[in-house]
Amino acid sequence: MMDLQSLKQDLALRNKNGLPFLLSGIVVWTLITAAFLLPIELRLQNIALLALTGLLFPVAIGLAGLLKADWKSEDNPLGSLGLVCNLAQFAYFPLVFWALGSRPEAMVFVFAVIAGAHFLPYGWLYDTKAYYIMAPVMAIVSTLVGWAAAPDSLWTVPLAFLILLAALNVWLLADYKKKSGIAGMEKRAA
Repeated sequence: MMDLQSLKQDLALRNKNGLPFLLSGIVVWTLITAAFLLPIELRLQNIALLALTGLLFPVAIGLAGLLKADWKSEDNPLGSLGLVCNLAQFAYFPLVFWALGSRPEAMVFVFAVIAGAHFLPYGWLYDTKAYYIMAPVMAIVSTLVGWAAAPDSLWTVPLAFLILLAALNVWLLADYKKKSGIAGMEKRAA
């Protein structure tokens, strides 16, 4: 049986630091940004935001296949923890629905704060500082941009989130390459 650190390393390598899901997030947040740029009423933009998030999982599974990432890692005891960390964000969705009904101009930034903050436990799971640093940055920047955005400029919130998500993807890819290089050296040495 592997020790905890080895299990985390195995998961990070096989899941590729979660990159299939984060790359899927790039697709979804690009579409959300586009929806907020459309000349339609805010209510429809908010509904589009919710609807577009439904694309995240199927696109991520497709990307996992293309990237040869084992997104389930069923034989690793930590494999199901990623799903648990992801599902935890749904506990905060009553705030999203409150914003939808009571403060529709706040919904996009409330959603972005929740989406960004939910990345924090992945720092531990994949043993990378990228999630630890970017999760609070994404939440804080989403809040600040959301507070500052005029009602006709709410598109700046998903755009800011998209830029930060792209930065997180780049950082995680570099971290994955470093880990896979180290793992390759360890295998050659063994």
